[in-house]
Amino acid sequence: MNPPFRADHVGSLLRPPVLREARRRYAAGEVSAEQLRAVEDDAIRDVVKMQAKAGLSSATDGEFRRSSWHMDFIYALGGVSRGDERLHVTFHNADGDVEFSPSTLRVDGKVRLEQPIFAEHFEFLKAHTGPGITPKLTIPSPSMVYYRGGRAAVSETVYPDLEEFFADLATAYAAQLRAMGEHGCTYLQLDDTSLAYLNDPKQREMVAKMGSDPDTMHLRNIAQINAALAGKPEGMAVTTHLCRGNFRSSWVAEGGYDFVAEALFTELGVDGFFLEFDDERSGGFAPLRFVPKGKRVVLGLVTTKRPELEDPDALVRRIEEAAQYVDIDQLCLSPQCGFSSTEEGNDLSTDDQLRKLELIVSTAERVWGRP
Repeated sequence: MNPPFRADHVGSLLRPPVLREARRRYAAGEVSAEQLRAVEDDAIRDVVKMQAKAGLSSATDGEFRRSSWHMDFIYALGGVSRGDERLHVTFHNADGDVEFSPSTLRVDGKVRLEQPIFAEHFEFLKAHTGPGITPKLTIPSPSMVYYRGGRAAVSETVYPDLEEFFADLATAYAAQLRAMGEHGCTYLQLDDTSLAYLNDPKQREMVAKMGSDPDTMHLRNIAQINAALAGKPEGMAVTTHLCRGNFRSSWVAEGGYDFVAEALFTELGVDGFFLEFDDERSGGFAPLRFVPKGKRVVLGLVTTKRPELEDPDALVRRIEEAAQYVDIDQLCLSPQCGFSSTEEGNDLSTDDQLRKLELIVSTAERVWGRP
């Protein structure tokens, strides 16, 4: 079976304490880049073995060399720099709110790919992935370069016409995909919050305040991703993960996929969709009726936000519910999001993480049989 697999996962994994401490010491100037790299290497070797132990058919490096699922990549693009100001994002959870204040970004030059991003990361992962397991690279979708700051983040001196910015962004991403194909990547995932956030009326209000059209932004983002996929390497499976926010077991947006579903599933040129369906925030399965033949949907039924293990019988029932709208042979199973979209991680242990991944594998085998 080609990716995505019946039992799969999104990408980020909990950082072990030794890695978090090494990153803290590196930031404080107490250890060198080479010393940090050695700790990262050891941690990645261990986490690749963990994924194999869980029974998964794919493996990532857990995003262990990053502080954030998206900004490490975006800041590595030519023409993009870190802003002096901070964003203020409110995440929600059952106990209240959590404030997140990441740096802004600024597009102050022509967007370009100066060198393949994360290529060395992928080469290390590939070298330590055993037979029968496909190494997977996760990167943010091109939508994230614009969604975070909107027109205000893009220099009008550099890009008086936004269409030129979008064209350069697509060219840079297309070059990244080609380069990763040359490095032997056959499984790449574009992580995206915009296409999930836009289902939330509050997020659409925010988009309008930023000066964009909330009724058509999802169409712009779909077209942007498709332009990046033009000419993707033969034999490379590309998926997308749609997230409503994931920081320290908290979330930003809510709402089913209804607003974007028809265009998303019928127009976006990816091979599979990782979708959050772990609680009532995600809505029902009815939007899956738009999924065409030949596309796979990875149902994110197992939450990464809480340590409690899901009931396997309940997971099977939910897969059967989803199969009322899309052929069960097009379905797969995964966690609803990453376990550690930022280096802080969600509020569960590495043992909880392993048990959840093992549950996904055993449930997938129960529904679809052994791969």
